Amino acid sequence: MLLLLASYLFYGCWDWRFLGLIAISSAIDFVVGIQLDSATHPRHRKLLLMISLFANLGILGFFKYYGFFVESFVTASEHLGIQANVHALQIILPVGISFYTFQSLSYTIDVYRRHVQPTRDWIAFFAYVSFFPQLVAGPIERAAHLLPQFLCKRTFDTVHAKDGLRQILWGLFKKVVIADNLAPLVDEIFVNYSEHNGITLLLGVLYFAIQIYCDFSGYSDIAIGTARLFGFDLMRNFAYPYFSRDIGEFWRRWHISLSTWFRDYVYIPLGGSRTSSKAHHLANLIITFTVSGFWHGANWTFVVWGFLHGLYYLPLVMTGNHKRHHDIVAAGRWLPNLREMVQMGSTFALVLLAWVFFRADSLSHAFSFISHMMTSPWKTPTLMKGLPYIALLLAIEWVQRSKPHALEIQQMPVWIRWPAYYSLIVVMFLYGNTGHVPFIYFQF
Repeated sequence: MLLLLASYLFYGCWDWRFLGLIAISSAIDFVVGIQLDSATHPRHRKLLLMISLFANLGILGFFKYYGFFVESFVTASEHLGIQANVHALQIILPVGISFYTFQSLSYTIDVYRRHVQPTRDWIAFFAYVSFFPQLVAGPIERAAHLLPQFLCKRTFDTVHAKDGLRQILWGLFKKVVIADNLAPLVDEIFVNYSEHNGITLLLGVLYFAIQIYCDFSGYSDIAIGTARLFGFDLMRNFAYPYFSRDIGEFWRRWHISLSTWFRDYVYIPLGGSRTSSKAHHLANLIITFTVSGFWHGANWTFVVWGFLHGLYYLPLVMTGNHKRHHDIVAAGRWLPNLREMVQMGSTFALVLLAWVFFRADSLSHAFSFISHMMTSPWKTPTLMKGLPYIALLLAIEWVQRSKPHALEIQQMPVWIRWPAYYSLIVVMFLYGNTGHVPFIYFQF
C-alpha cells in the first residue's frame, strides 16, 4: 500500500488529473485477469481479452494519436482536392502512457495465454502497474517477473542496495553530464542545419546518438537502482548497444524491454518465423519494426525510423545471421580485432542514419538535413566541445562492457572505488547542465 500511494503521489506531482487513466487501466485488467481465470469457453476468453485490448489501446490511441490521424486525414484530403473541415483537439499527452499501458496489457495477454496466474490482490496489482521508479520511462516489466515480487515479504538487502546506489550514480552522471550537455549542441545543429558544414552536421547526428542513449539508459539505470533499494529486481534495459556488430545484436542490446515486448506480443502472434513463406516472415518483421517506430510518437519520422531498422534487419534474416552475436564484443581482450571494428563501425553508421529521422521534426526536415550533410563542403567542424564527453563515456563503458552497468566495481579495492564515486559526483557539480533538460522518453 505504501508503494502504491507513493507511486500515485509521484505521478500526481506531474498532473493529478491523469491518475484516473492509470487507475482505469489497472482496474480493467485486474478484473479481466480474474474473469479469464474462471472462463473456460474460448469465445468468452477471447472476448475478455478484446475488452482489455480495446480499452487500453483505445485510451492510448486517443491521447497519443488522435491529432496525428486527424492531421494526416486533412492532408490526404487536400491532396485529393477535398477541403476537410476537421478541427483537432488540443490533447495533453500523459507522461509515460505508452509504458504503463504496455505493462498492464502484458499481464492480461499472459493470463489469457495461461503463462501467469491472475492475482486477486488488487493492491499488489495496482502497485505493479504504477511502480514509480519505472512508471514513466520503463523498463516495461512483465507480470511474471515483477508482480510476484510485490506478493512476497519485503526485505532490505545491503549488497543490492549498495549496487543500486552505484547504478543510480552512473545513471545520473550519464544524464546530467553527458546527455544534458550534448542537448543544446544537438538543438543548435538540427535547428540551424543550413548554417553548418557537412562534418558539423555529422557531428550533430553523433551527438544525438549519444544524447538519447545516455538520456534513456541513464533513466533506466536510475529506475533499476532505485527499485533495488526497495528490494525489487527490474530487468536490464540496455547492454552497451553501440558496441554491437550487426543490427540484430543492436536490438538485443537497445531498449530490451520494448524490443522483447514487440517480439512476444506482435511479431510472434503475426506468425513470427513459422510462416508458410519467406515473404510472410519478412513482412512480419517489417510490420513489427514499423509499429515499434509508431509506438514512439505520432509522427511519420518515427514510422520511417522503425521501417528503416526493419530494412536493416532483413538481410540478416535472409542469410540466417540474425542471431550470431550474443556475447559481448572482444570479450576478454582489451581491443577488438579489425573485423569487429568494421562490424561495429558499419552497424553504428546505419544506426546514425536512422537517428536523423528520429530527431527531425518532419520528413522534409530529415531529408533536407541528410541532403545538406552530403552536399555541403566538408570543412573543419565547429561545436566540437561535446567530443570529450563522448570519449569519456565510451572509454568507461568499453572497459566495463562485461558488467551489467559501468559502475559495478565492488570487487575493486576501496582506494579505487571511493575516488571513482567522488570523481563522478564532483564532475556532476562542476560540469553538469543545470538547465533542467527533460528526459527525452517522457514524451512517449
